[in-house]
Amino acid sequence: MFAAPRIAAAAWLKALAALSLALCAVVAAAQEEPLAEPRFGDENIAVDLFAEGAPEPGEEWMLALRFTPSAPEWHGYWRNPGDAGQGMTLEFDLPQGWEASEPLYPVPETLVVGGLMNHIYEGRYAVLVPVRVPEDAAAPRLPEVRVRVEYLACTDRVCVPQDAGVTARPGGDFARWRAEVAPLLDARARFEVAGETLRLAIPLPASVDLPGPHVFIDNERLVDYAAPQVFRRKGDLLTAEIPLDQYRDGDPRSVSGIIAFGGGAGVRFEADPGAVPVGGEVIAGPAAAATPPLWTLALGALVGGLILNIMPCVFPILSLKALNLARAGESETAARIEGVAYTAGVVLACVGLGAIMLALRAAGEQVGWAFQLQEPGVVVALLLLASIITANFAGVFELPSISTGHGARRGAGGAFATGLLAAFAATPCTGPFMAAALGAALLLPAPLALLLFAMLGLGLALPFLLLGFIPALRRRLPKPGAWMERFRRIMAIPMGLTALALVWLTVQLGGRGFGLFALVTVFGVVLALWIVGRLQQAGKMAWPAFGLVASPFLVFGAFALPAGYEPRGDRMAESLLDPVPFSRAALAEARATDRPVFVWFTADWCVTCKVNESVAIEREATKEAFETAGVVPIVGDWTVRDEAITRFLSERGAAGVPLYLWYEPGSSEPEKLPQVLGPDSLVERAAISRQSSDIARSVPLAVGSD
Repeated sequence: MFAAPRIAAAAWLKALAALSLALCAVVAAAQEEPLAEPRFGDENIAVDLFAEGAPEPGEEWMLALRFTPSAPEWHGYWRNPGDAGQGMTLEFDLPQGWEASEPLYPVPETLVVGGLMNHIYEGRYAVLVPVRVPEDAAAPRLPEVRVRVEYLACTDRVCVPQDAGVTARPGGDFARWRAEVAPLLDARARFEVAGETLRLAIPLPASVDLPGPHVFIDNERLVDYAAPQVFRRKGDLLTAEIPLDQYRDGDPRSVSGIIAFGGGAGVRFEADPGAVPVGGEVIAGPAAAATPPLWTLALGALVGGLILNIMPCVFPILSLKALNLARAGESETAARIEGVAYTAGVVLACVGLGAIMLALRAAGEQVGWAFQLQEPGVVVALLLLASIITANFAGVFELPSISTGHGARRGAGGAFATGLLAAFAATPCTGPFMAAALGAALLLPAPLALLLFAMLGLGLALPFLLLGFIPALRRRLPKPGAWMERFRRIMAIPMGLTALALVWLTVQLGGRGFGLFALVTVFGVVLALWIVGRLQQAGKMAWPAFGLVASPFLVFGAFALPAGYEPRGDRMAESLLDPVPFSRAALAEARATDRPVFVWFTADWCVTCKVNESVAIEREATKEAFETAGVVPIVGDWTVRDEAITRFLSERGAAGVPLYLWYEPGSSEPEKLPQVLGPDSLVERAAISRQSSDIARSVPLAVGSD
C-alpha cells in the first residue's frame, strides 16, 4: 500500500541528480570567479610571487611573496603588527583541491614611536607560503596560481594601504628565504598567566647565544608590546615574563610566537598551559645589563639601612632605640646581649618581609617594598601599636618589655621586639643607596635577594650593635637616672604624632567611616590600658581587667571595620600641578605631545614622598616653571595596591616609592631623578628642558637664514 511507483522513483532520482549537477556548477563557477582587482597599488612596497620548482602530487609546494620597498624609510609588518599597523591578508586562486597553509615569516624587528611598539620589516624581505598538493593532482610543470595581497606600507610619519594581484613565476632565492624564516621548535613551550604577567618557559639549549632577546607574540592584544620583557636562564630552559595588555579579552588557551635572539636570528614556538619555574639567572630585562656586582649591591643595602636611621619615616621608632641605648650603659654584658637581640629582630623582620614579598611575586602578585602598608588591616594594627606605645611612654601604664622605669625587666626580649618594630616601621622609606639594591633584589635569585634584605637590616641595626660592643661609645651616653623617665614622657609626643598620622592614613585607605570605627577601637584599647595603669599603681592584678574592657571594642572593630571600609577607587589628593593619573596610555599620550613629561610615584604612607612633595613638588615656583616649559605632570598613587603601577616600578628597577622620572621630547628612556629632592630640583630641571627646546627650535631658523 505504501510502495512508490517505479516511474515516480526514477523521476525523483533524476531530479536529485540534476540538482547535484546544478550545485556543482554553482560551486565551480564560484571557484572560477576572478580575484578582485587592486585598488591602491604597490608603488611604496612592491610585491612579487615566486614558485619553488614544479609541484609534485602529495607533496608540499612552496610559494614566496617578496616585498621590495621603494625607499629605505618604508617598512612592512609582521603577522601581528603590534600597537599600530596592519598585518597581511591573502586571497588565493589555486587549482581545485589545493590548499595554502599559514604563511611563514622571517624574524621581525621592533620599532617604537611615541611609546607604541610595532613589529616590522625594513628593507627587502620574503614571506613563504606552503601549498598542499593533493595526491590525485595532475600537476603541470607550473600551474597558474594567482594571489591577491593586501598589506600596509608605513614610514615613521605616514601609512599607506597597498594591494596587488600577483601571479606565480619561477625563480627566487628560496635557499636564503628558508634560512631567514624562524624555524619551529620541536619541543612544546609552556605558559601561565600570573597576575598581570604572561610567563613563558621555552626549551632552548644553554649554548644558544642571546645578545638581545625579544618575544613576538602571535596572539593579538594579549601582551603590552612596549613593556620591557625579563628573561632568565635556568639550564636549557629560557623563561620570559611579559606584562599583559590591560584591555585583553580574557586569558589565552594557547600562545605562539617568535623568540628573537638578536641580529635577525630566532625560532618559532608554540606553548601550552603549564607550570613555569621561577628563579634563574637574569640575562636580559629592565636594568639587567646595568646591574652592579653583588658586593656593590650588598654595600648599598648596608649603607641604605644605616641612612634609614635618620630618615623621616624612621624617626618615631628612634624614641624606642634612644631609651634602650641610654640603658645599655649600665652593664657591658647586658649591652652586648641587647645589641645582638635588637640586631636579630631587625634582620629577621627585613628578611621575613623580603621573603613574603618574593613569595607573593613568584605567585603572580604585583607587590613591592612596604606592600603591607597598602593593606588597611595592617595600618589599623600599626595604629593600635603606636597608640599603645604612646600610652606607655606617657606613663599611662607600665609594659616591662618597653618600659625604662625602676623595677622594669630588662633583657633580650625587649630589644628583640624593638628591633622587629623598627624594621617594620622603616619599610615606608627607600632612601639613598637603597633603590638599586632593592630593585636588584626583585631580579636576583631568591637566596641572593634575601642576602640584600639581610644587609639592609644589618645597616638599620648597626648603630645599636656598635654601641653594644664598643664601650667607648657607650661611655658617651648619659648615665641612667631620673631623667630617663622625663625623656620617655617627652618621646610620647613624636609617638603620638605618629599615631595621628596613622589615623589620617586609615581615612585615606578606607574612608571616613572606616577611620571612625578604627578610632573607636583604639579608644577602647587605650581606655583598658588606663584602667590597667590605675590598678598597677594600686598594686593590684591589672591585666585581666584589660581583657574585660578591651574585648568588646576589639569585637566591635572586627565586625565594624570591614563593613565601613570604602575602596579608595580613583580618589586622588589635590595637587597644585593638576596632574594626570598614571596609566601607560596616559604616559604614551603625554609623550606623543612632544612636550617634557614629569612622572612621580607616591603613597600616602610614604613619609619621604610627602616630604619631597611639600619641599619640591607642591610649590608655586614649580607650577610656574612647569607651565613655562610646557611640562605634562603625571602622578602614580601607590597608596593602595595597584598592579599596573607595581609592574611599571619593577620594570624601572624600583622596589618601592618614591620614584621620579623625567621624559624629554624624543627621548626613548627617561631620566631618573634623585629620591630626595631639593626645593629647586624640579624648577631647575624644567628650566633645562625649556632651554633645550628653545635651542632645538632655533636651529632650523638659523639654517634657513643662511
